[in-house]
Amino acid sequence: MAGFDNLGVYYSDNFAADDQQSVDDNQIRFQPVKKKFKEFIRGFHEGNFVFRYREQLLQNYNCENYWIEVAIEDIASFDESLADSLHKTPIDYLPLFEEAAKEVVDELTKPRPDDEVVQDIQVMLKSDANPSLLRNLKSDSVAKLVKIPGLIIAAAGIRAKATRIALQCRSCRTVMPNIAVKPGLEGYSLPRRCSSDQPGQPKCPLDPFFIVPDKCQCVDYQTLKLQESLEDVPNGEMPRHMQLYCDRYLCDRIVPGNRVTVIGIYSIRKGMSSKTQKQDKISVGIRNPYIRVVGIQLDTFGSSRSPTSSITPEEEEEFRRLAASADVHERVVRSIAPSIFGSADIKKAIACLLFGGSRKKLPDGLTRRGDINLLLLGDPGTAKSQLLKFVEQVSPVGVYTSGKGSSAAGLTASVTRDPATRNFIMEGGAMVLADGGVVCIDEFDKMREDDRVAIHEAMEQQTISIAKAGITTTLNSRCSVLAAANSVFGRWDETKGDENIDFMPTILSRFDMIFIVKDEHNQSRDKILAKHVMNIHMNALQTVDKVGEGELGLDFLKKYIGYCRTRCGPRLSKEAGNKLKNRYVLMRNGAKECEHGSDKKLAIPITVRQLEAVIRIAESLAKMQLQPFAVERHVDEALRMFQVSTLDAANSGSLAGAEGFTTEEDHEILMRIEKQLKKRFAIGCQVSEHNIVQDFLKQKYPERAVFKVIYHMIRRGEIQHRMQRKMLFRIK
Repeated sequence: MAGFDNLGVYYSDNFAADDQQSVDDNQIRFQPVKKKFKEFIRGFHEGNFVFRYREQLLQNYNCENYWIEVAIEDIASFDESLADSLHKTPIDYLPLFEEAAKEVVDELTKPRPDDEVVQDIQVMLKSDANPSLLRNLKSDSVAKLVKIPGLIIAAAGIRAKATRIALQCRSCRTVMPNIAVKPGLEGYSLPRRCSSDQPGQPKCPLDPFFIVPDKCQCVDYQTLKLQESLEDVPNGEMPRHMQLYCDRYLCDRIVPGNRVTVIGIYSIRKGMSSKTQKQDKISVGIRNPYIRVVGIQLDTFGSSRSPTSSITPEEEEEFRRLAASADVHERVVRSIAPSIFGSADIKKAIACLLFGGSRKKLPDGLTRRGDINLLLLGDPGTAKSQLLKFVEQVSPVGVYTSGKGSSAAGLTASVTRDPATRNFIMEGGAMVLADGGVVCIDEFDKMREDDRVAIHEAMEQQTISIAKAGITTTLNSRCSVLAAANSVFGRWDETKGDENIDFMPTILSRFDMIFIVKDEHNQSRDKILAKHVMNIHMNALQTVDKVGEGELGLDFLKKYIGYCRTRCGPRLSKEAGNKLKNRYVLMRNGAKECEHGSDKKLAIPITVRQLEAVIRIAESLAKMQLQPFAVERHVDEALRMFQVSTLDAANSGSLAGAEGFTTEEDHEILMRIEKQLKKRFAIGCQVSEHNIVQDFLKQKYPERAVFKVIYHMIRRGEIQHRMQRKMLFRIK
């Protein structure tokens, strides 16, 4: 942000007489151009004879909005040479356009009261042309209109800039009023000599003029910092930045974290010298570039993703056919990280996270988030980080960060002091820059507790409140959070139960789904996994651009996600809502009975947030199919996914509780196993755990259920492990 608000005052030997003569010549030369602009505003219409810009100008002026937004394509259709001249020399033609707009307003608003003065009109431009990359701007683009996409990462406060100044001589007190100042970050060159020649008065000294602030005309201006989009940055290179200058009604339209497309004049200004350099050592011809903004467009709306203007009708028809197919869910899941074997439920949860639910704005002004948060917790070596990297690539807006290297300010926002102006500026963190996308946080358990607390508001309310250094504001962080963490003991220890989870309930309740990822030893599965890994390594070069059977290409999936999020906002149907209401009551009762059975609070609480989580999952499943309503089958699948994720994690190491956690049949199986286990050996006796498990397996009991009963009895203090965890000893 160095060089923000750097407005200098320069001195020149030139004086105003020659300048005034050149100004008069320009007015005569550009008079036909101004006439064309007036004809365009008054006479441009569409097929139904709606005079768009004339009506827009009059309507805005009556509402005290003294601006008009014009499409460059409309100017080209009216007069192609005029649009070409505006593109090549906007410094000369844009002021003429604004003068023409002011004269048209003068004509349209007559008659007016005698003392009412017509206000100046600001002309903003927009265009549908393809934007240029920030790193492709070269010297041949200077003083021309450019269109640049990017990400706003910092914003300074609003200040005043003089458009017309009044000068006064210190010696003879002569006043020179109403001197025009060029727009932008360049200052005005003060004349070095006073030309007033008064008889009997001594000659004025050199550099006698000073500016009279009370007689100057000023406008608001703001400086922003634009960073090129992360997807446009080549591998191994740093993202480039550009300073933006906004004035008048373009101020305060953008906040850090917004993805924008800027139309402006590529300008240059004199570079600032550092403290270690002397002024005379700076090369005169070296200039720093900046963009004087004349139009700005937000690329996203709310929590929607990338703009759909780049989607062709053929692609839209293909999206409709995919959404109407019966296996759309399976195809999307197969396309999520196809190089990673298994983990079908986790991939489906990631698919739900990418599509998201529906953001709702309530009548009282509050909002309910539609973005889904997901936590992967468990053993190392289970491809958690690879899943995070894939989500960063496939999400139209994705930010990846590691928990150990992330601070609270780096994740949320910070207020820093600009080294050039010493003013405070606001810079957005990872969750602000990922607004409308996904932020992936790896090594979530390595973060400091204070830093995790800082993202509470961003995860639930999806805002970040700043109250520092006299700056009080709120930034948007409408993003999903995908986090990966290891258990406290490195690997998941079944005997420790919820002691494996070292997170506060306040942060866990903000995750819609929590998956316990275990590296279980299974010979047949290990063989299939090893074969899959070998195939990937041996066929790496042949499968770079190859799409597997039933899978979607990465670019196609990325566009489909953006299309669904933009075009579809499903709601819960009445029948699905009634079914979900009854199931939520069962989940709460099950959690209560489970806590009574273990005399311990669950590490992952079951609250209203979890009810809203199931609603968001159901809406995301409906959004994959472009359905307007989430029906009962979507709710059933959402409940199943919630069961295999958060409920199993909340109940890990315990007896599975009661209704709402497991089915009645599974609950009866667990009770029968526990009853038989207590009959096998009396209090004070010990038996081999391996023999016990094998006996139950011969009776066709599931192995997981047997271990679950053993671990629950260990937690209740009824049995304990002995002899290097090979024997079970009955205590009570």
